[in-house]
Amino acid sequence: MITCATLILVSIGIGMLVGGAGVGGFFMPTALTFFAGVTVHQGTATSLFTFIFMGVVGAIYFHRKGSIDWSLVKPICLGAALTGFAGAWLGSQMSTTALSIVLAVLITAAGLYTLLVGTRVPRAEMSKPISRWRLLMAIGAFTGFVSGLTGIGGPALSVPLMLFFGFSILHSIGVGQVLQIVGALSGTLANIRYGHIDYGLASFITIFEIIGVLIGAYFVHRLDIQKIRKLVGGLCLVAGCAFMVKAI
Repeated sequence: MITCATLILVSIGIGMLVGGAGVGGFFMPTALTFFAGVTVHQGTATSLFTFIFMGVVGAIYFHRKGSIDWSLVKPICLGAALTGFAGAWLGSQMSTTALSIVLAVLITAAGLYTLLVGTRVPRAEMSKPISRWRLLMAIGAFTGFVSGLTGIGGPALSVPLMLFFGFSILHSIGVGQVLQIVGALSGTLANIRYGHIDYGLASFITIFEIIGVLIGAYFVHRLDIQKIRKLVGGLCLVAGCAFMVKAI
């Protein structure tokens, strides 16, 4: 009972972070490992599978709010589609310890960057359409690969990277919702083949993740995004350190 209640609260919380700040998908593989008792490989694969449905709901909400720039979506999703399968395949071949360390490092790095990005002046968006297309495709390719490798949601990586290159906060989070669908689908194809997805667990947590996404998406259009970013950054640091201790 305690485990179910914990998973419900964690799933809603992670959904809120994904829908409200983009950065939040890092926590689900870790949460499933700690609270559901699954292996790291099962946690990453199951987590990635649930992000397909979170992405669909989040994308619909952001689209209705006019917060998705679809000209940014095409190149970034193309990049993710090309690399998600390869990332998931590599993750299935890695040892549990190695995959745990990769997750811990990424979570910690995301936390540090998320905390620091608010104090920097973002770089200007690239003016030439071809250059911007290549940049977005590169962001998508990197995000798709790492998302497939570790089971984290696409926005957890794409949002900080897009902010770094000067894209607006709402557009970055909105594009991340669509990217999440493509990257998760690509990686899940590999995970289905290698058999690491716990479909029963995925069905359970997806319901509450979706509730969380809708709550987060609602508030991100009304609250100060800087405060949300600081909260997420701090949580990432705590989760990263905890996962590193467990891995070692």
